[in-house]
Amino acid sequence: MTDLNDIAIFVKVAQFESFSRAARALGMPVSTVSRRVTALEEQLGVTLLQRTTRKLNLTAQGRAYFNQCSEPLSHLHDAERVLVDTQRKPEGLLRISAPVVLSQEPFYDFISDFLKTYPLIRIDLFITNTFLDLIAENVDLAIRFGELRDSTIIAQRIGKSVRYVVATPDYLRGRPLPVKPEDLSEHQCILMNSRNNEAEWHLVSGRKSAKVQVSGPLSSRDFQSVSAFTYKGHGIGLLSSNYCDERIERGELVRLLPEWTSPEIFLHAVYQTRRFIPLKLQVFLDALKAWKSPLWIPLR
Repeated sequence: MTDLNDIAIFVKVAQFESFSRAARALGMPVSTVSRRVTALEEQLGVTLLQRTTRKLNLTAQGRAYFNQCSEPLSHLHDAERVLVDTQRKPEGLLRISAPVVLSQEPFYDFISDFLKTYPLIRIDLFITNTFLDLIAENVDLAIRFGELRDSTIIAQRIGKSVRYVVATPDYLRGRPLPVKPEDLSEHQCILMNSRNNEAEWHLVSGRKSAKVQVSGPLSSRDFQSVSAFTYKGHGIGLLSSNYCDERIERGELVRLLPEWTSPEIFLHAVYQTRRFIPLKLQVFLDALKAWKSPLWIPLR
Protein backbone atom coordinates (compact mmCIF):
# COMPACT_ATOMS: atom_id res chain seq x y z
CA MET A 1 0.00 0.00 0.00
CA THR A 2 1.33 3.45 -0.96
CA ASP A 3 2.78 5.41 1.96
CA LEU A 4 0.78 8.60 2.46
CA ASN A 5 3.93 10.36 3.70
CA ASP A 6 5.65 9.61 0.37
CA ILE A 7 2.69 11.13 -1.48
CA ALA A 8 2.87 14.25 0.71
CA ILE A 9 6.60 14.59 0.00
CA PHE A 10 6.00 14.23 -3.75
CA VAL A 11 3.26 16.90 -3.66
CA LYS A 12 5.60 19.28 -1.84
CA VAL A 13 8.38 18.70 -4.40
CA ALA A 14 5.92 19.29 -7.25
CA GLN A 15 4.69 22.51 -5.66
CA PHE A 16 8.22 23.89 -5.24
CA GLU A 17 9.57 22.28 -8.42
CA SER A 18 12.71 21.63 -6.40
CA PHE A 19 13.99 18.88 -4.14
CA SER A 20 16.08 21.30 -2.08
CA ARG A 21 13.29 23.82 -1.43
CA ALA A 22 10.85 21.03 -0.61
CA ALA A 23 13.42 19.52 1.77
CA ARG A 24 13.81 22.86 3.58
CA ALA A 25 10.04 23.24 3.89
CA LEU A 26 9.70 19.70 5.22
CA GLY A 27 12.75 19.92 7.50
CA MET A 28 14.28 16.85 5.90
CA PRO A 29 17.60 16.09 4.13
CA VAL A 30 17.48 16.46 0.34
CA SER A 31 18.69 12.88 -0.01
CA THR A 32 15.74 11.60 2.02
CA VAL A 33 13.25 13.60 -0.05
CA SER A 34 14.76 12.27 -3.30
CA ARG A 35 14.80 8.70 -2.00
CA ARG A 36 11.15 8.83 -0.87
CA VAL A 37 9.97 10.18 -4.23
CA THR A 38 11.94 7.45 -6.03
CA ALA A 39 10.34 4.85 -3.75
CA LEU A 40 6.91 6.22 -4.65
CA GLU A 41 7.68 6.02 -8.37
CA GLU A 42 8.81 2.43 -7.97
CA GLN A 43 5.68 1.60 -6.01
CA LEU A 44 3.45 3.11 -8.70
CA GLY A 45 5.53 1.84 -11.63
CA VAL A 46 5.64 5.26 -13.35
CA THR A 47 8.01 8.22 -13.63
CA LEU A 48 6.50 11.22 -11.88
CA LEU A 49 9.36 13.70 -12.22
CA GLN A 50 11.73 14.39 -15.10
CA ARG A 51 15.03 15.26 -13.48
CA THR A 52 17.76 17.31 -15.21
CA THR A 53 20.77 19.14 -13.79
CA ARG A 54 19.01 22.49 -14.22
CA LYS A 55 15.32 21.85 -13.83
CA LEU A 56 12.72 19.52 -12.40
CA ASN A 57 9.56 18.87 -14.44
CA LEU A 58 6.46 16.84 -13.88
CA THR A 59 5.81 14.11 -16.43
CA ALA A 60 2.31 13.77 -17.85
CA GLN A 61 1.63 10.98 -15.38
CA GLY A 62 3.20 13.07 -12.61
CA ARG A 63 0.95 16.05 -13.41
CA ALA A 64 -2.15 13.88 -13.41
CA TYR A 65 -1.13 12.25 -10.12
CA PHE A 66 -0.35 15.63 -8.54
CA ASN A 67 -3.76 16.99 -9.56
CA GLN A 68 -5.50 14.02 -7.98
CA CYS A 69 -3.43 14.02 -4.77
CA SER A 70 -2.96 17.67 -3.87
CA GLU A 71 -6.60 18.47 -3.06
CA PRO A 72 -7.24 15.43 -0.81
CA LEU A 73 -4.00 16.17 1.04
CA SER A 74 -5.16 19.74 1.52
CA HIS A 75 -8.43 18.42 2.98
CA LEU A 76 -6.47 16.18 5.35
CA HIS A 77 -4.37 19.12 6.54
CA ASP A 78 -7.57 21.15 7.05
CA ALA A 79 -9.12 18.30 9.03
CA GLU A 80 -6.01 18.09 11.19
CA ARG A 81 -6.17 21.82 11.88
CA VAL A 82 -9.84 21.48 12.85
CA LEU A 83 -8.96 18.68 15.29
CA VAL A 84 -6.12 20.72 16.78
CA ASP A 85 -8.39 23.73 17.16
CA THR A 86 -11.04 21.55 18.77
CA GLN A 87 -8.45 20.28 21.22
CA ARG A 88 -7.48 23.83 22.12
CA LYS A 89 -10.94 25.41 22.33
CA PRO A 90 -13.69 23.86 24.47
CA GLU A 91 -16.62 23.57 22.11
CA GLY A 92 -18.96 21.03 20.58
CA LEU A 93 -21.46 18.42 21.78
CA LEU A 94 -20.76 16.61 25.05
CA ARG A 95 -22.88 13.53 25.78
CA ILE A 96 -23.12 12.89 29.53
CA SER A 97 -24.77 9.98 31.37
CA ALA A 98 -25.71 10.47 35.03
CA PRO A 99 -27.64 8.34 37.57
CA VAL A 100 -31.17 9.24 38.62
CA VAL A 101 -29.96 10.28 42.08
CA LEU A 102 -28.36 13.35 40.45
CA SER A 103 -31.62 14.50 38.85
CA GLN A 104 -32.20 17.31 41.30
CA GLU A 105 -31.59 21.03 41.59
CA PRO A 106 -27.92 21.07 42.74
CA PHE A 107 -26.81 19.03 39.71
CA TYR A 108 -28.94 21.12 37.36
CA ASP A 109 -27.34 24.26 38.83
CA PHE A 110 -23.89 22.74 38.23
CA ILE A 111 -24.72 21.98 34.57
CA SER A 112 -26.22 25.47 34.15
CA ASP A 113 -23.11 27.17 35.55
CA PHE A 114 -20.89 25.00 33.34
CA LEU A 115 -22.80 25.96 30.19
CA LYS A 116 -22.59 29.64 31.11
CA THR A 117 -18.82 29.30 31.60
CA TYR A 118 -18.38 27.45 28.29
CA PRO A 119 -21.08 28.81 25.95
CA LEU A 120 -19.66 26.95 22.91
CA ILE A 121 -20.27 23.56 24.56
CA ARG A 122 -23.63 21.81 24.17
CA ILE A 123 -24.69 18.96 26.48
CA ASP A 124 -26.83 15.94 25.66
CA LEU A 125 -27.78 14.59 29.10
CA PHE A 126 -28.88 11.00 29.80
CA ILE A 127 -30.45 10.60 33.26
CA THR A 128 -30.56 6.84 33.81
CA ASN A 129 -29.46 4.16 36.26
CA THR A 130 -28.60 1.90 33.32
CA PHE A 131 -24.87 1.48 32.70
CA LEU A 132 -24.85 2.56 29.07
CA ASP A 133 -22.28 1.17 26.64
CA LEU A 134 -20.15 4.28 26.12
CA ILE A 135 -19.00 3.27 22.65
CA ALA A 136 -22.33 1.96 21.34
CA GLU A 137 -24.26 4.95 22.71
CA ASN A 138 -21.50 7.44 21.78
CA VAL A 139 -21.35 8.74 25.37
CA ASP A 140 -18.38 10.99 26.20
CA LEU A 141 -18.56 10.62 29.99
CA ALA A 142 -20.66 8.71 32.52
CA ILE A 143 -20.99 9.47 36.23
CA ARG A 144 -21.29 6.23 38.19
CA PHE A 145 -21.53 5.20 41.84
CA GLY A 146 -20.14 1.94 43.18
CA GLU A 147 -17.97 -0.80 41.75
CA LEU A 148 -17.08 -0.73 38.06
CA ARG A 149 -17.29 -4.02 36.18
CA ASP A 150 -16.03 -2.87 32.78
CA SER A 151 -12.23 -3.00 32.76
CA THR A 152 -11.96 -1.45 29.28
CA ILE A 153 -13.03 2.04 30.34
CA ILE A 154 -10.97 4.77 31.98
CA ALA A 155 -12.23 5.82 35.43
CA GLN A 156 -11.36 8.71 37.72
CA ARG A 157 -12.54 8.72 41.33
CA ILE A 158 -14.38 11.98 41.93
CA GLY A 159 -15.77 11.53 45.43
CA LYS A 160 -17.18 9.10 47.94
CA SER A 161 -20.20 8.67 50.14
CA VAL A 162 -21.16 6.62 53.17
CA ARG A 163 -24.64 5.68 54.30
CA TYR A 164 -26.10 5.93 57.80
CA VAL A 165 -28.86 3.87 59.37
CA VAL A 166 -31.61 6.40 60.17
CA ALA A 167 -35.29 6.66 61.01
CA THR A 168 -37.77 9.33 62.07
CA PRO A 169 -38.79 9.82 65.72
CA ASP A 170 -42.35 8.93 64.68
CA TYR A 171 -41.29 5.54 63.36
CA LEU A 172 -39.21 4.80 66.45
CA ARG A 173 -41.95 5.77 68.91
CA GLY A 174 -42.99 2.63 70.80
CA ARG A 175 -40.39 0.45 69.07
CA PRO A 176 -37.15 -0.87 70.60
CA LEU A 177 -34.01 0.80 69.27
CA PRO A 178 -31.63 -1.55 67.46
CA VAL A 179 -28.42 -2.01 69.46
CA LYS A 180 -26.62 -4.30 67.00
CA PRO A 181 -26.93 -4.72 63.21
CA GLU A 182 -28.83 -8.00 63.54
CA ASP A 183 -31.67 -6.16 65.29
CA LEU A 184 -32.53 -4.44 61.98
CA SER A 185 -34.14 -7.68 60.79
CA GLU A 186 -36.91 -7.05 63.35
CA HIS A 187 -37.75 -3.63 61.86
CA GLN A 188 -39.50 -2.31 58.78
CA CYS A 189 -36.84 -1.01 56.34
CA ILE A 190 -37.06 1.09 53.19
CA LEU A 191 -35.08 -0.72 50.51
CA MET A 192 -33.12 0.02 47.37
CA ASN A 193 -33.12 -2.42 44.44
CA SER A 194 -34.46 -5.30 46.53
CA ARG A 195 -36.03 -8.54 45.38
CA ASN A 196 -39.51 -9.23 46.77
CA ASN A 197 -38.99 -6.37 49.25
CA GLU A 198 -36.05 -8.15 50.86
CA ALA A 199 -32.40 -7.10 50.78
CA GLU A 200 -29.05 -7.62 52.44
CA TRP A 201 -27.48 -4.59 54.11
CA HIS A 202 -23.71 -4.59 54.50
CA LEU A 203 -22.46 -2.52 57.44
CA VAL A 204 -18.95 -1.91 58.76
CA SER A 205 -17.49 -0.55 61.99
CA GLY A 206 -13.72 -0.28 61.88
CA ARG A 207 -12.56 -3.82 61.13
CA LYS A 208 -15.93 -5.34 62.03
CA SER A 209 -18.36 -6.24 59.29
CA ALA A 210 -21.97 -7.41 59.33
CA LYS A 211 -24.45 -8.48 56.69
CA VAL A 212 -28.10 -8.38 57.70
CA GLN A 213 -31.21 -9.57 55.89
CA VAL A 214 -33.85 -6.83 56.07
CA SER A 215 -37.33 -6.37 54.65
CA GLY A 216 -39.92 -3.66 54.47
CA PRO A 217 -43.03 -2.11 52.97
CA LEU A 218 -41.35 -0.31 50.08
CA SER A 219 -38.50 -0.85 47.64
CA SER A 220 -37.41 1.47 44.85
CA ARG A 221 -34.71 1.84 42.23
CA ASP A 222 -34.78 5.58 42.89
CA PHE A 223 -32.74 6.81 45.86
CA GLN A 224 -34.94 9.89 46.20
CA SER A 225 -37.99 7.67 46.71
CA VAL A 226 -36.17 5.64 49.36
CA SER A 227 -35.22 8.87 51.14
CA ALA A 228 -38.71 10.34 50.86
CA PHE A 229 -40.44 7.31 52.42
CA THR A 230 -37.82 7.15 55.17
CA TYR A 231 -38.53 10.84 55.92
CA LYS A 232 -42.27 10.03 56.02
CA GLY A 233 -41.72 7.47 58.78
CA HIS A 234 -42.43 4.23 56.93
CA GLY A 235 -39.30 2.50 58.17
CA ILE A 236 -35.54 2.58 58.69
CA GLY A 237 -33.45 3.79 55.78
CA LEU A 238 -29.82 3.34 54.82
CA LEU A 239 -29.24 6.86 53.50
CA SER A 240 -26.25 8.76 52.22
CA SER A 241 -24.83 11.05 54.90
CA ASN A 242 -25.42 13.99 52.55
CA TYR A 243 -29.14 13.20 52.58
CA CYS A 244 -29.54 13.08 56.32
CA ASP A 245 -26.86 15.16 58.15
CA GLU A 246 -28.98 18.32 58.33
CA ARG A 247 -32.15 16.42 59.25
CA ILE A 248 -30.27 14.66 62.06
CA GLU A 249 -29.10 18.04 63.37
CA ARG A 250 -32.68 19.36 63.29
CA GLY A 251 -34.01 16.27 65.08
CA GLU A 252 -36.09 15.17 62.09
CA LEU A 253 -34.07 11.95 61.81
CA VAL A 254 -32.33 9.79 64.40
CA ARG A 255 -29.10 8.06 63.51
CA LEU A 256 -29.20 4.46 64.67
CA LEU A 257 -26.18 2.25 65.32
CA PRO A 258 -23.94 5.34 65.10
CA GLU A 259 -20.76 3.29 65.09
CA TRP A 260 -21.88 1.49 61.93
CA THR A 261 -22.04 2.75 58.33
CA SER A 262 -22.09 1.28 54.88
CA PRO A 263 -18.68 0.67 53.30
CA GLU A 264 -17.39 3.70 51.39
CA ILE A 265 -19.11 4.04 48.03
CA PHE A 266 -16.97 5.76 45.40
CA LEU A 267 -18.18 8.00 42.63
CA HIS A 268 -16.39 7.67 39.29
CA ALA A 269 -16.25 9.65 36.09
CA VAL A 270 -15.73 7.12 33.30
CA TYR A 271 -14.84 7.67 29.66
CA GLN A 272 -13.42 5.78 26.71
CA THR A 273 -9.79 6.79 26.35
CA ARG A 274 -6.90 8.41 28.18
CA ARG A 275 -5.22 9.68 24.99
CA PHE A 276 -6.17 12.86 23.18
CA ILE A 277 -8.99 13.84 25.55
CA PRO A 278 -10.96 16.60 23.81
CA LEU A 279 -10.79 19.89 25.66
CA LYS A 280 -14.59 19.96 26.02
CA LEU A 281 -14.34 16.72 28.03
CA GLN A 282 -11.28 17.82 30.01
CA VAL A 283 -12.92 21.06 31.20
CA PHE A 284 -16.05 19.13 32.22
CA LEU A 285 -13.92 16.66 34.19
CA ASP A 286 -12.12 19.53 35.92
CA ALA A 287 -15.42 21.25 36.76
CA LEU A 288 -16.94 18.02 38.10
CA LYS A 289 -13.94 17.40 40.37
CA ALA A 290 -14.06 21.01 41.63
CA TRP A 291 -17.83 21.00 42.25
CA LYS A 292 -18.79 21.00 45.92
CA SER A 293 -21.61 18.57 45.49
CA PRO A 294 -24.09 17.93 48.31
CA LEU A 295 -24.31 14.33 47.06
CA TRP A 296 -20.79 13.12 47.84
CA ILE A 297 -17.67 13.89 49.85
CA PRO A 298 -14.84 15.23 47.63
CA LEU A 299 -11.57 13.30 47.58
CA ARG A 300 -8.59 15.16 49.01
